[in-house]
Amino acid sequence: MNDFSVLIYFICFACLTGATFAYMYAMMTSTLRDFNRQQEKRNVHPEMTDVQTGDELLVFKGLDDDDEDDDDGDIVVIRK
Repeated sequence: MNDFSVLIYFICFACLTGATFAYMYAMMTSTLRDFNRQQEKRNVHPEMTDVQTGDELLVFKGLDDDDEDDDDGDIVVIRK
């Protein structure tokens, strides 16, 4: 190959590499924007409208013979 062919090859390689990174940046930006938009529109179940962050909920679990602790495993509501 002569010098001109090598120059054309590296120019095409640089263009392809730049286009790839530009495409990846654009796709990640749009993906993160869509994810943030979905977080804003999160619907709360109608029965959970009165529950505030930090409220403890009553949870029924079947009795296990191995684990009979009363205070472990309490569920605390965290709203974001």
